[in-house]
Amino acid sequence: MNIDEIKNVAVLGAGVMGHGIAEVCAIAGYNVTMRDIKQEYIDRGMRMIKESLEKLEKKGRIKSAEDVLSRIKPTTELDEAIRGADLIIEAVPEIFEIKEEVFKECDRIAKPECIFASNTSTMKITDLAKATNRPEKFAGLHFFNPPVLMQLVEVIRGEKTSDETMQVLVEFVRRIGKTPVRVEKDVPGFIVNRVTAPGGVLLMSIIEKGIAAPEEVDAKLKKIGLPMGPFELMDYTGVDVFYNAMKYYAKTISPDYEPPEALEKMIKENKLGQKTGRGWYDWSTGRPQIDLSKATDKVDPLDFQIVEINEAVKLVEMGVATPEDIDTAVKLGLNRPAGPFEIAKNLSEEQMVKRLEELAKQFGKRIFEPAETLKAGKLKEMLGKNKSDKGGFKTLKIIKDPETKVTKLVLNRPERLNAISPEMLEELDEAITLLWNDEETRVIVVTGAGDRAFSAGADLTAMTAHVFEFLERTRKGERIFRRLSEIPKPVIAAINGYALGGGLEIAMSCDIRLAKKSAVIGLPEVTLGLIPGWTGSQRLVKLIGISRAMQLALTGERITAEEAERYGLINKVFDDDSFEEEVMKYARDIAERCAPIAAAIIKRLINKGGEVPMDVGLEMESFGAGIVFSTEDLREGISAFLRKEKPKFKGR
Repeated sequence: MNIDEIKNVAVLGAGVMGHGIAEVCAIAGYNVTMRDIKQEYIDRGMRMIKESLEKLEKKGRIKSAEDVLSRIKPTTELDEAIRGADLIIEAVPEIFEIKEEVFKECDRIAKPECIFASNTSTMKITDLAKATNRPEKFAGLHFFNPPVLMQLVEVIRGEKTSDETMQVLVEFVRRIGKTPVRVEKDVPGFIVNRVTAPGGVLLMSIIEKGIAAPEEVDAKLKKIGLPMGPFELMDYTGVDVFYNAMKYYAKTISPDYEPPEALEKMIKENKLGQKTGRGWYDWSTGRPQIDLSKATDKVDPLDFQIVEINEAVKLVEMGVATPEDIDTAVKLGLNRPAGPFEIAKNLSEEQMVKRLEELAKQFGKRIFEPAETLKAGKLKEMLGKNKSDKGGFKTLKIIKDPETKVTKLVLNRPERLNAISPEMLEELDEAITLLWNDEETRVIVVTGAGDRAFSAGADLTAMTAHVFEFLERTRKGERIFRRLSEIPKPVIAAINGYALGGGLEIAMSCDIRLAKKSAVIGLPEVTLGLIPGWTGSQRLVKLIGISRAMQLALTGERITAEEAERYGLINKVFDDDSFEEEVMKYARDIAERCAPIAAAIIKRLINKGGEVPMDVGLEMESFGAGIVFSTEDLREGISAFLRKEKPKFKGR
């Protein structure tokens, strides 16, 4: 079966996940049959779909809620749901025996070419496929809650899943507007839930040992920026969901995952979290209020990241996925600004190995023991082997135009408003080196992917690092931004939306700043308890003077592009509709009219002019004049002027 043959999708289950998956498929234009065992479940699912579609219609995300609803057929009859289905997506309760029975029945009724997929979040696809006679047409499609909003879908290969089935499902996920991440080896928990699973064991170990209470842990993690603490999140998603996953992992991965007595007691007392009114917290009067003053110093938030990094490394060692795909899955599946490998780049392997060994010994859990790659000090080697295509960049795009000699350097994390991750910093450094002596590039245009942001600033994941590491990361950013200002080519910042914090600091490191009229400019660091740490405090005062610099940096206020132009921070503002065209015209004009060597020396002289005494600057200027006097470009420039023609500079 190829992707174009999939017309009819059967979704089994009308619960939280089932009705959401049905809605997503119908929005994408597929005919959907949604089946559950009771009419009341079906009615509730359809009601929730209708409410969701009406909201999407009001927001302009879909044209007609009625049109989408017309493609969803609810039923309680299994035979009716799957007899004509090309693809079946199972979303029944996370109990193996129930899923097994459902797939046995489906295999008996469904046409031979129909593809089966399970939305299980933990169970091995290979084991579920054994309930059917079509293991080559059986795979996992793990959506994340809520399916309508969450971008990630894990596409999981069972031991006998065919390449054709995997490819069809990957393309299907793209056609329903989601991001597929391939899971190439069938392991319990797949990527996202497997990476976070050891963190759950660490949480339970902290409770078992009496190190800290749930509210103390949640307060600690909320204080560093998490929207919800782990115990509150467990209550929100269901204590029983966490418990069942732990029990399954205990059977299939390690006894270390066996739930503690405290969790067993909560299950017996029906303290399942929000849905029963009580779990770790009392939900009877609404969402619990976490007292941040109770934040404990007995728990280090970095420990949770380290055990996740360790598990992510193990997944790569097992051939489950690449580091790039694991980072993508964790970021999209958990709404995080950075993945485990992006965070790992800012930690030493020695530090991680030492802490993992300490945790394994303290809590008696072998799953905390460091992965072989970490013990061998070969993490960088692992990451190097899995660089993506297109020059090894995944948070940047380099788009060259050899004819005009204008190169676009695009900050490419539109889903995060092009926020600057540690990985983006590394790649920006590499890109500067790549373009430094590139003969096909005379002018560089730095801009942001999408139409919402140039860059909204630094990812705050870095806040979890220790003091010295944070200091070194800040220093590293300063050096990289300085290199951008020193590259011997004119650099234009094309500010196409938000330019905040580190984003504005990148723009200030460029030679010329052009902005959309709708762009928003600001340095909000002071409102977060931070300071502009990537050259901002120094560059801003040179660009707009002490008074204006104090105003922006001390208030954290955001200003319009036109205000920034009046301040002298922006060189020119263009209308939104013509912005990209005007920027590229501006860049092409510089590339065509300006001699490359002269431009490079002018940049150097002006940048240094504000840092050295006048006599030193003038001496530098005379040396610069002597250098350009000996160039072929000077002779071409004068000759073209006398010929009344455009010069053809060669950078020699």
